[in-house]
Amino acid sequence: MAFFGVIVGFVVWFLVRYLVAGIFTVDQNERAVKTSFGRAERIGGLTTLDDPVAEMLNDEERPRYAYPQVRVIPPGGPYFKWPWERVYKTRIAVQTVSMAYDPEDADANEGGTRLSAVTKDQLDTGLVGQLRFRVSERNLYAWFFGVKNPLAHVMGFFVSVLRERIANFEAPVATGDDGLPAGVAGISINDLRKNLSALNEHMDHECAGAAARYGVAFDASLITSIDPPPEVESALAAINTAHNQVSSDISLAQAHADQKIVQSRRAVEIETLNAQAEVEPLLALSGQVSALGRSGPGVLAAYIRNVKLALFGKAGHAIMEDPR
Repeated sequence: MAFFGVIVGFVVWFLVRYLVAGIFTVDQNERAVKTSFGRAERIGGLTTLDDPVAEMLNDEERPRYAYPQVRVIPPGGPYFKWPWERVYKTRIAVQTVSMAYDPEDADANEGGTRLSAVTKDQLDTGLVGQLRFRVSERNLYAWFFGVKNPLAHVMGFFVSVLRERIANFEAPVATGDDGLPAGVAGISINDLRKNLSALNEHMDHECAGAAARYGVAFDASLITSIDPPPEVESALAAINTAHNQVSSDISLAQAHADQKIVQSRRAVEIETLNAQAEVEPLLALSGQVSALGRSGPGVLAAYIRNVKLALFGKAGHAIMEDPR
């Protein structure tokens, strides 16, 4: 009986330990991958190069990031796994973190609140912003098995790209009609502040291939502020004030010039209309005289005589030429 009890106990332990414990479910915002003896279940011989997720990779990167496509377990259940199988789960919901967040050191970057970067003119700036990302369901192999700590790896990649862009950023300078610069380039921090949207668009473009490289898709990067060192804040404020004053003076001068141009055009139009008003009666009189001359002999002479008589009737004195 004791031996039979041991057998029954072993069977019960085996059922609880390996069969009942092998049942699992996947939540709605999760995806899972199952491995057998450490090997993930693959989908034939397909790789990420056969998926649209690899479209942003260049020719040099494609062989390096050719991860196998694995079978993804969708939400639901219950599912079952054998004792030699293991299930890896991850959330695919969009997550928002500070761009200064360091997954390996919570105290780095001033507690994950401010990311430092050096501009082209050697000023240490502080960047504040957010980063939205999600685990790419199309490349879970890279997320689970590509790197040891994918989030830390991806954050390091993002920070390196951002710092490289800050260090080499130059604001575009508009050119005039003569092809020469229409203005002067300001200090780089001011240029960065004026071009935050362009900087965010550049980061979105550079990180578009992260899903194929690391299994992480960036939804958006939003840099909200760029703060200069305290020792140069007053100098930058003075420069901004001077630039604003110059821009105001230029705008006023341009408006005054535009007003003068409009007034000159109006004066020319008025004088042209006055000249036309003086010429029109003469042209009409010339037409009438020509028509009288064509009406017959003596008509024009009679018209001139009648005009003279009307003038003589209005005149108080008349001076006649001596026929001698």
